[in-house]
Amino acid sequence: MKQSKLFTKTQKDALKDEVSINAQLLIRAGFIYKEMAGVYAILPLGLRVVNKIADIVRDEMNKTGGVEMQSTALQRQEVWKKTNRWDDDLVDNWFKTKLKNGTELALAFTHEEPMSNMMTNFISSYKDLPVYVYDIRTVFRNEARAKSGIMRGKEFFWKALYSFSKNETQHDEYYEKAKVAYKNVFERVGLGDKTFMTFASGGSFSKYSHEFQTISEAGEDIIYIDEKKGIAVNKEVYTDEVLKDLGLDKNSLVERKAIEVGNIFSLGHKFSEPFSLKYKDEKGESQLVFMGSYGIGISRLMGTIAETHHDDKGMIWPETVAPFKIHLLSLNQNDKAQEIYDALTEKSLEVLFDDREANAGVKFADADLIGLPYQVIVSEKNIRDNQVEIKNRKSGAVEYVSLDNSEIVKYFQNK
Repeated sequence: MKQSKLFTKTQKDALKDEVSINAQLLIRAGFIYKEMAGVYAILPLGLRVVNKIADIVRDEMNKTGGVEMQSTALQRQEVWKKTNRWDDDLVDNWFKTKLKNGTELALAFTHEEPMSNMMTNFISSYKDLPVYVYDIRTVFRNEARAKSGIMRGKEFFWKALYSFSKNETQHDEYYEKAKVAYKNVFERVGLGDKTFMTFASGGSFSKYSHEFQTISEAGEDIIYIDEKKGIAVNKEVYTDEVLKDLGLDKNSLVERKAIEVGNIFSLGHKFSEPFSLKYKDEKGESQLVFMGSYGIGISRLMGTIAETHHDDKGMIWPETVAPFKIHLLSLNQNDKAQEIYDALTEKSLEVLFDDREANAGVKFADADLIGLPYQVIVSEKNIRDNQVEIKNRKSGAVEYVSLDNSEIVKYFQNK
């Protein structure tokens, strides 16, 4: 992509009412645009990041046997009334609206009820199970505390998977696969060393659920980490009994602030029972389907990466989720830079080409703010020396490579 064609512009200063680092950086660098508190447009650079995160999540969910679909944003009240969650006294973060005929409905904030209701049409026999269905979409929550940039929004992008199993044993087998898949996701997006599987309340149907918490001062949760074992306990369930139940030594735990980036729950029959979601087993007897839910906040992950991968100059994107791998900076050398751009893109290497009419200082500052993994600098001096300068954004290390296009391509193909 040519930067001159990118309609977004970087900003020297963030909005005065933004206190979160993720919002400040992502707005300044042109990844998001603030529409109102808790509501952000995802701009072209940001969308490339979101799509890369979503593709990693999609890949890991597919490996577990997940099947992708697209659920609806509009939801019927009669479906939710079956579990009493339509009641504003029980769920206070609905966005509700009305059709022209006066029928009240809502914007989706989760999909346990609609998915359970839908599955009554497709599950009737043990031969139909298990089912692992997920979607990646925008959901809406009437969030009163929309103060953490894109990490706590009124609308946000997420993945939700729902498992439908014959019994708890079959469910547990998938639940363990989900743990591994989630760890893989956070490793692949560059958060593996900072993210811990965290024991949390399991609700009515299991002793524990599991959150995945990323260490950050921007976090709203307090967790206690056993760094040797790589697990943690949420402060909400932290008791001597829990520590004993898990062997955890109270003396080895470290208290840290963290951002919840994913969670997995055993739901048991909580949602299958109200909808009579049943199947006939091998003996022809009717049984309730055993369910689980598995969520990852995709736009929240982008915000978490921003919180944990930056310096005083701007973003430092992990290569797996960076909008582009290479930032090609032309310092009044567009003809040669165009040749390099064509050679790189012909080999499917992702390049943002800064072909703008701007001075070197502006281009360097913008490149550091946007934070792509590599900067390739094409200047008059470099051309005279028959080389290009390649800077690693994370380490700051500089290398010089022959000006020959094939050599530049080979350099990045080996990275």
